[in-house]
Amino acid sequence: MKNFLPKQYKIDSSYEIKHNYLSEQFKDYKNILRKFEKIIKNNDFTLGKEVDIFENNIKKLLNQKYVVAVGSGTDALMLSLKCLGIKEGDEVITTPYTFYATIGAIVTAGAKPIFVDIRDDYNIDPNKIEKKITTKTKAIIPVHWSGKVCEMKKILRISKKYRIPLIEDACHGILAKYKNKYAGSFGDFGCFSLHPLKNLNVWGDGGFVVIKKKKYFNKMMLLRNHGLEGRNKNLLFGYNSRLDTLQACVANHLIKKIRFITKMRIKNANKFDEGLKDINNIIVKNRSLDTKEVYHLYEFRVRKKKYRDKLVKHLIKNKIDAKIHYPIPMHLQPAAKNYKYKKGDFPKTEEIAKSTISLPVHEFVKQKQIEKITKIIKKFFNEN
Repeated sequence: MKNFLPKQYKIDSSYEIKHNYLSEQFKDYKNILRKFEKIIKNNDFTLGKEVDIFENNIKKLLNQKYVVAVGSGTDALMLSLKCLGIKEGDEVITTPYTFYATIGAIVTAGAKPIFVDIRDDYNIDPNKIEKKITTKTKAIIPVHWSGKVCEMKKILRISKKYRIPLIEDACHGILAKYKNKYAGSFGDFGCFSLHPLKNLNVWGDGGFVVIKKKKYFNKMMLLRNHGLEGRNKNLLFGYNSRLDTLQACVANHLIKKIRFITKMRIKNANKFDEGLKDINNIIVKNRSLDTKEVYHLYEFRVRKKKYRDKLVKHLIKNKIDAKIHYPIPMHLQPAAKNYKYKKGDFPKTEEIAKSTISLPVHEFVKQKQIEKITKIIKKFFNEN
């Protein structure tokens, strides 16, 4: 077992059109380094002033009262579960079509993930949630996949009916909206990631939680910092999940650009939709009028798996960073074997996992590059 990421970074850097855009995004890095100098002089590396500034910036951006910055999006989820008192033997309903962190947070908190299949929009099917509720169900975690908010009206109704707390995995969804309301503002907790390839990102790991109730806010503030109230008083035994002051400084620098970033991702996604929608072998998502998607990823589907895999290789051969997010759903991962799920349990999830492709959609992808990609895809299907 070894660190596979350096090799992946090297491969990713070889593409002409990349998912990784950080060199372009942080061309003005010297401005950030100058701010670092002040932090170094003040020695406030752990939960320093920049963290407080960042939390206030998020409050203003999302119009929320309580925000807590933490070490990662994964920690945001896990600590939210811990705030609810989740323990061994409890169940948490979520989707099998998500990044590993969602399920890892549930399991780390001590609970069992209970999966519900998705719909064609890649998000959890709210019509199938109630059937999975038992006396052991202690939370529901909908995932706003790739920056499209789930159908929260129905999910909220279920949450209130059964008095089950709601934790939104909004790690892809900064500034996404459903019925003119921001992702992360519907449930008891809204969890966000600041991973380097998120729409709002930092130079390492980071995350934050939007919280509805003051009692949960107070508990989250304790949990992220060992349970400390002041230097010498320990109210509970918590965790070390503090957003670094240096990372908060990066986030505060970039947050000024987040509306522009969002605007450009939407523009690029619309261009992809227009170029791909009439290709017979491709399925482009239907776009809901009541939802503002923010496109952490741009995904489309290929009707036959053999063509999907060939197309990915063809795009890579043409120096385009095509990826699959993700080919193996969570219920079929080796880590989930003890839960005894099997192939066929979640047919829509498995169908989409076999057919999806992701393309770079960030603000540095040019319209001419999108035209080039769509031409390559059209030519591929004309020849196959």
